[in-house]
Amino acid sequence: METSVRYGGESSALRISNNNNNNNPPNSSPRVKYAGDVSSIKIHAKQKIRFDSDTLLQLNGELDTRTGAPSFLCALVRHFYPNLSASVGAGLQYDRNDKLVCTLRGKKAYPVASNRFVNILLKGRCDIDKELNQVSFFVTVYLLLNQPTPHGALELVWNILDFQKDQDVRLKVGYEIVDKIPYVQIRENNWTFNADINGRWNVRYHL
Repeated sequence: METSVRYGGESSALRISNNNNNNNPPNSSPRVKYAGDVSSIKIHAKQKIRFDSDTLLQLNGELDTRTGAPSFLCALVRHFYPNLSASVGAGLQYDRNDKLVCTLRGKKAYPVASNRFVNILLKGRCDIDKELNQVSFFVTVYLLLNQPTPHGALELVWNILDFQKDQDVRLKVGYEIVDKIPYVQIRENNWTFNADINGRWNVRYHL
């Protein structure tokens, strides 16, 4: 099981604009995370249960220690297509706004030229912002086809092995297509730094 602790507050040092935005398979490791886009300590856990070599059940949960209540729960079945460098997933998700939604996700990597360490990554997610216990299966399918909440991102990822002795680095530059938010990620072995143009940021340490 992968666990993390997350804490933070309002980020002013990294804020670029004053606009407010409300908006592969598993080797598990614990991590500690300090974040500037949250206001209390949160504990996150992830468990992956493998069905076969290409299919697994992924369980995610996050507990807000300030309220003592879960702020996020997700159960997702994921299937991987190694020959296509792609994966798809479907499941249920609960967020801190007390919404239970159905979610569909997909991810596809495109290598840049012949360099397998540089990839363009296309990610997409589609949510149904309805409480599923109040609608029938057929209404749910209708909502999925007609009233989705889309999310998507395009990322350029560069993995640098042995940047220095015993040091691997990953650089990522991304753009959230629907929300129109650029972001960056820098990972060095156990450390990961994320930031976006609205000033949200977090730092993780993987134990």
